Parts: sequence; C-alpha cells; structure tokens
Amino acid sequence: MSNELSPGTVLILGHGDVRALLTMPECMQAMGDALRSLARGQVILPLRPVMWLPDKFGALGMMPAHSAALDRFGVKVVSVFPSNHGTPYDAHQGTVMLFEAKHGRLLALMDATAITAIRTAAVSGVATETLANPEAGDLAILGSGTQAHTHLQAMAQARTLRRVRVWSRSAANARAFAEREANTVPVAIEVCDTARAAVTGADLICTTTSSPEPVLLGEWLAPGVHINAVGSSVAHARELDAAAMVRGRLYVDRRESTLNESGDFLMAKREGALTDASILGELGEVLIGSRPGRASAADITIFKSLGIAVEDLASAAFLYRRALETGAGQRVEMGGVRSEE
Repeated sequence: MSNELSPGTVLILGHGDVRALLTMPECMQAMGDALRSLARGQVILPLRPVMWLPDKFGALGMMPAHSAALDRFGVKVVSVFPSNHGTPYDAHQGTVMLFEAKHGRLLALMDATAITAIRTAAVSGVATETLANPEAGDLAILGSGTQAHTHLQAMAQARTLRRVRVWSRSAANARAFAEREANTVPVAIEVCDTARAAVTGADLICTTTSSPEPVLLGEWLAPGVHINAVGSSVAHARELDAAAMVRGRLYVDRRESTLNESGDFLMAKREGALTDASILGELGEVLIGSRPGRASAADITIFKSLGIAVEDLASAAFLYRRALETGAGQRVEMGGVRSEE
C-alpha cells in the first residue's frame, strides 16, 4: 500500500480498526518512545483545557500536542462522563485528530475511546516494566471496567502473572469481569469482597476506578509493591489516600500536569502529606536515565497516570502508519487543498 495519502484525503479509523491495529506490545513500545521524547524536551504539551457541563455532570477535554520526533501534531477531543459506568456508553468518547507538521494537513480522524483505553494501559505497562520488582506477579485490580480489561493485558505483557485478584464496588461487575477475562491470562481470576482483601500481599496493584474518594489505603500496602494509579485524572477526585501516597516513591507521566490536575497528589499535598519535591521524576526521565527509579526491592513505587496528549499523538501516528501499510480504515475527501481557480 502507499505510504502516504493524496492531499485532501483523510483517513478514518473507527473503534474496531484501532483495536485491530494497536496491539499492546507495540503500543507499549510507542509509549516508551513518546515519554523519552518528552523527557528530552522534544514535545510541546500545553495543559489540557476542560469545559465542564452544568453541575460538573460531564466535561469536554481538549488535549493538544506536537512531537518533533514524530514530525506530527494533533489533538484529542473527548467527552468525559463518569456516570456512564454501568450503561452501554464508555466514560470517555471522542476523536483524535492527526496532522502533519509541514503544511498543517489533517491526516486522520480516529476513535479516541479505543486509543485512550489501550494507550493508558500501555503506559502503565511501561511503568511496571521500569519500576516494579522483576519477580512481581501477584496482581490486584481495583475496578472492573474498560481500563481494568486493558490493564490486565498490559500487566500480563509487563510481568509473568502468578495470581490475579479483582475488586469492584459492584460485586456483580467484578464477577462478570472475572468470567469475561477468564481465558485472557493463564491463571484464575479471583473475585474479592473488599479492596483490602484484593490488595493484601499483592506486589502489583492497578487502580482503575471512577471513585472520587480513596479506594486504596496506605496501611494495606505490602513492601515492594508497585502501584499504577490510573482512575482519577482530575483535581477533585482521588483513588489513593495520603498515607498511600506518602509511603511510595512517586513517579508521574508529567510533572506540570500532576501539579495542576492530579487529585491523588493535590489532596495529599493540601493535607500536608506531600510537597512538590515528593515527585521523584517523570517516567520518561527514568527511561532515559536522568532520574533514578526503584532503589531497593522493599521500595513501594507509585506511578500516577493522568494521561497526556503526546500518548494519544504517538498512538495516532503509529495507527496512521499501520493503516497505510495494511489498507485499513476509510479514506474520505475532506478538502484543505487550494484550488487552482
């Protein structure tokens, strides 16, 4: 297939296209490369503007980024409706727009729901490869939705799993998750009645809930555990209490975003448990060796994920290349080419 579309032609990739083309191992590789580029100063990444709907029932987030390494820029526009859990609709819905950086030409429109689900878990997979103990494999997942599904995939890619436990505020959802995912990993998935039971003794924990209040407490954590804190991406909600944040060596996807947007961090800071210096580094900085990672097997490490636009951009750039190679997606004439009249 051609390695480029004709001017004025835009690639459209739907949900199924993204899921078919963006595999977890390849996405983890792309996310590692994107975070390294960020750490080297090759990315323009404004803080995301958010427009809240009345009573903060939902929000529209806009996440722009430019990558010199990719020679691409783009934006994800996504609606965020946490109340969609338990309905036929995803909590995050929208599109990723990919542009080339020479003429500003729109290259592609892609389903943001699938990209967000996969790339978020892939970044946690990179964090787990980088920060977790090598022998870690006792996994606890708090939550049972889309991110729980993709995080199970990412954790199985990052480490050899020997045990998997799941907890959800809805016991029925936890049981459905265990049944649905039964054949995706080579170990049984245990359903736990409480979050504490799920995480007791675990050396890998993924928090993937939409809870505005802590579901993971510091007193439950075993020495050596690695935590991927994923569910909260806003300043007014958190999944980890201050005691958990204080016990861990804290790493983030992006420092500026954490200082402005992370409820897990900001609430603990307001309670006097953390300072800005509590952030030991960005994940990309650890990847390029400019910041230290885990110092001992007994360390508790926390990766606080907010999700940043360069991750969406890198996913979209990968998908664009792969779609051109395979012929996937639809091609639509959108204009943008100056007429000769």
